[in-house]
Amino acid sequence: MAVPVIETRGLTKRYRGGQLAVDGLDLTVPGGSVFGFLGPNGSGKTTTIRMLMGLIAPTSGTATVLGRPMPDASRTVLPEVGALIEGPALYGFLSGRDNLLRFDRADPTADPRTRTARVGDALDRVGLAPAAGKKARAYSLGMKQRLGLAAALLRPRRLLVLDEPTNGLDPQGMREIRALVRELAADGTTVFLSSHLLDEIEQVCTHAAVMARGRLLTQGPVAGLATGGRLAVTTPDPADAARVLKEQGVTGITVDGDRVRADAPPGTVDPAGLNAALVRAGVRVRAFGVERASLEDAFVALTGEGFDVAS
Repeated sequence: MAVPVIETRGLTKRYRGGQLAVDGLDLTVPGGSVFGFLGPNGSGKTTTIRMLMGLIAPTSGTATVLGRPMPDASRTVLPEVGALIEGPALYGFLSGRDNLLRFDRADPTADPRTRTARVGDALDRVGLAPAAGKKARAYSLGMKQRLGLAAALLRPRRLLVLDEPTNGLDPQGMREIRALVRELAADGTTVFLSSHLLDEIEQVCTHAAVMARGRLLTQGPVAGLATGGRLAVTTPDPADAARVLKEQGVTGITVDGDRVRADAPPGTVDPAGLNAALVRAGVRVRAFGVERASLEDAFVALTGEGFDVAS
């Protein structure tokens, strides 16, 4: 595994009144990954990010970012981190370009000689160059998200932290942001992307973690989280097919019209043998296969809850 860019041990945040927002989080984000931080609204994702960025202090536990403790090392860590958290804070009376110029001037490590060029490049990367002179108060929600992302990209960063970066974007805008995330990762930037959209995570992330009710449920490579699948048989004889599969020891059988589905854990199902058993029993098999489990399947199995799969 690559050296962790983010690592937490027992990270906990309890607010006044006893509300436990994050409960004993042990999180490891490998360097060079595009790491999806998954969970429904209220699961503790944003609170975790705020602790990682030194915006709030944990009640207990530790967090390191780029190998340094947070929030103690905020002054040395944050210049190497680009972040978009809970939507961008913009000056509505300034244009998009002037907002970025002001953000850049606030960075004591930024070279003023290359400021104009950096701002122009950032606007280009998020597709806002044509609207750079427009007042930010007239921007749509999606345009504001793009401008916030541009602010995070004003300088090369070792780590980019994005909280719901596609919020308010249309499908084309979402595709563009995904392409940008892939481009940044290819350049060596680790991207930590919080989202409640499973489709977003599954399309762009190499690793992921699932949060629910303040606790970490699982983490690891995306391909490893969505393991197993469902056996699917299409037949005009669904009742007979279900009976034969049950006789073969298959579990989790459901029938929907001419489709029969069943559990198919890795290494426990012999598709060829099952298909032969169905044919021997006189079941007319029109289609037979194992459907790959999705990240949505994994999430539901972990939490018992439904989840958003698109915007």
